[in-house]
Amino acid sequence: MRIGVLTGGGDCPGLNAVIRAIVRKTTLDRGAEVFGFYDAWDGVMEQRGVMLDDASVRGTLPRGGTILGTRRGSPLETSDGVDRVKRSLADLAIDALVVIGGNGSLTVGSILSEQHGLPIVGVPKTIDNDVVGTDATFGFNTAVQIATDAIDRLHTTAESHDRVMVIEVMGRDAGWIALHAGMAGGATAILVPEVAFDINKLSDVVAHRHDRGRYASVVVVAEGAKPLSGLGSDGLILPDRQYDLYGRERLGDIAHVIAPALSARTGYDSRVVQLGYVQRGGTPTSYDRVLATRFGLAAVDAVRDRAFGQMVVLHGDRIERESMMVTSGKMRTIDLALFNDVANTFFG
Repeated sequence: MRIGVLTGGGDCPGLNAVIRAIVRKTTLDRGAEVFGFYDAWDGVMEQRGVMLDDASVRGTLPRGGTILGTRRGSPLETSDGVDRVKRSLADLAIDALVVIGGNGSLTVGSILSEQHGLPIVGVPKTIDNDVVGTDATFGFNTAVQIATDAIDRLHTTAESHDRVMVIEVMGRDAGWIALHAGMAGGATAILVPEVAFDINKLSDVVAHRHDRGRYASVVVVAEGAKPLSGLGSDGLILPDRQYDLYGRERLGDIAHVIAPALSARTGYDSRVVQLGYVQRGGTPTSYDRVLATRFGLAAVDAVRDRAFGQMVVLHGDRIERESMMVTSGKMRTIDLALFNDVANTFFG
């Protein structure tokens, strides 16, 4: 048996732990092999990759990023993409392909499996924690820890200068990182994409806090957060929308809109910190290493069971399987009951 593996989409702490687990478990069987494709689907279509063995994955458990490289994009974007994938798997004698990716990569994997009969198993990953069908994705815990550490540090400098710190975190259209890091870091307020914010109410919260003699405010905002009355409302000056090569809106910079609005409304100095790609890099937490390892081990079991079109997922504390089709066009959003409880209890 020869298993192919690729990492697709944005990089994420824990990817190497999955690859390592797949290699170690697969090669326990005499004659079984793992072939790693470079640069996601590009590597599959171009037949670029490398045979992986124990030596290949030695020392990779604590490493961030992916030893295979990653790209966005899909074989479905070109007229001959699917045929090239089929030819590659046949030429390289790949019996099954493990796709480690987020919503986009898993959707592509499900289409190739369900509509074109390719032997594909999925492993969900993303720091955004927004994949439907699983209770958690590896990478999320690391991103939250990095953001929490930054919030803790920024509290002290904000307090020293009686400033408002507006901290922008990743997450795209889901507020998981903002909510969890904001809770853990004791944020004054948390803004998430799932709940449109009112800049005037936010300003009142900040002003009331400072007027009571409590130094500093820390506002944690998800990059996809939007104002209550729509973009451009309440006098907010928003940048023009931009899109990447794959048609996805480029998010970010909302903190640069919020901070001057808070200063204008409250009279308090407001500063912006965008954590950016640091949330995706570096050493994964122990939780993410364990979850990623469990996913990798379970992916090999799924291949052996010929559970193609399925992905391994976390339900409670159990690793189970779900159809990759559940990810198509969907996104897992935050628990609004928890958000409202946190907002009512701590904001202000």
